[in-house]
Amino acid sequence: MVDTIKVGDYVIVQRQKYTKLLKFTNLNTTVNLGKDQIELRLAENHPYRTTFHLVPKQERGKRVYTLDALSTPSEIRNLKELLIKESGRDNRNIVDDRQSQALSTEEILKLREECESSSEVIGKLVENSSSFATKTEYSQEKYLKRKEKKYFEYVTLRRPTIRLLADIYWRLDPEKVLGVRFDTLSQIISYSGVCSVGNYLLYESGTNGLLPAAMLNSIGAGSTAKLVHLHPGNVAQKQALLAMDFPEEQQQRCLSVNLYSVLRHFYQDQHEAANTANGATDGTVKETEETASVPQVEEEDENSVSNNGSVKRKHETIEDGSPEAKQPKLEEKPKQSWELENEAAASIMREKFDSLVIVAKEHPQSILKALLPFLKPSRPVVLFSTTREILTECYVDLKADSSVTYLRITSNWLRQYQILPNRTHPEVTMSGSSGYLLTGYTIG
Repeated sequence: MVDTIKVGDYVIVQRQKYTKLLKFTNLNTTVNLGKDQIELRLAENHPYRTTFHLVPKQERGKRVYTLDALSTPSEIRNLKELLIKESGRDNRNIVDDRQSQALSTEEILKLREECESSSEVIGKLVENSSSFATKTEYSQEKYLKRKEKKYFEYVTLRRPTIRLLADIYWRLDPEKVLGVRFDTLSQIISYSGVCSVGNYLLYESGTNGLLPAAMLNSIGAGSTAKLVHLHPGNVAQKQALLAMDFPEEQQQRCLSVNLYSVLRHFYQDQHEAANTANGATDGTVKETEETASVPQVEEEDENSVSNNGSVKRKHETIEDGSPEAKQPKLEEKPKQSWELENEAAASIMREKFDSLVIVAKEHPQSILKALLPFLKPSRPVVLFSTTREILTECYVDLKADSSVTYLRITSNWLRQYQILPNRTHPEVTMSGSSGYLLTGYTIG
């Protein structure tokens, strides 16, 4: 079955090395690439990774394009073979006086309207350049790539992947993913040991859903593993999860719940079970030191108020035959979706987890202490932070507590290289540190 583009899908529009994520919401969806506006309605029902030719529309004052699918990517012309015929030995005699191009700006704009393809426009620019033939072959290639980037007339629509999403988020704004670069993301997944078997616990506070999407992608479809995704707000960020469009069965393996809400639910259930085991069946609650320290959630129908203002509790009976005694008991309200998710997450927490990952913008020390008891012995713990000092404090605390062993603080430094004939060298611009990782294993 061919995987095709449908309305409602997230797609990645790629123009050369530039990529952009958007949702194909309806047939009027458009995307802006620089000053160009591209209509995507004709992309529906085409397979992913289809390359489209940009066909200009006759709209005055606007650069609007529609799509025309190519039967094969080989239709894209190789400008190097077409235009480079002779080259100079060096560039020592070339002077950048901005007089080498014979065409004016108005003439170039007119060319864009008259020519059918970008190759023709670039060919005219080369013909009217007095210095192109004297440049070295390397300089000519750089010139063509620069012009091709400006006038390139093809886009490819791709299905989102974790690698593409991580690169897009990082390029737009690293703070949107808490500074998690793709190489750091791969280290987090590797250290956590996420696979198709087991239960995994994740706390993240603002990565656009990139962390849960990456872990759920590693879990895979048709597995028995489960992921509990804890977050601090009322609603979890899920853009990356939605963009990946996992099968329904795989999506159900990820439970996104509020950290504080699920912890309160877990400890309440635990204390109710303890009270029942202690024989507290007469309606009185034997409160221990532990129950006193755990915040209780008040239920709306816990107490009822009579006409004279007195409070009657559930376990109190009315024997005077008053109308209040004859009234039927109020039915319990149906549970909301977040309550059902809390129950499901709490049941997994009772089974305990096979790894713990914390990627937080806040200080993770208190979160780590709250979640460590839910981890099985000899299981990995992974903490990410953009600041080394924060992880150092957690390192010292874990060392003193002796609950986690083999503690290490590491940082990634990724350096990309350009690999070309006779021109292999590191790229001139690159990102610096992508944060720090604290890793270790729980002691049984």
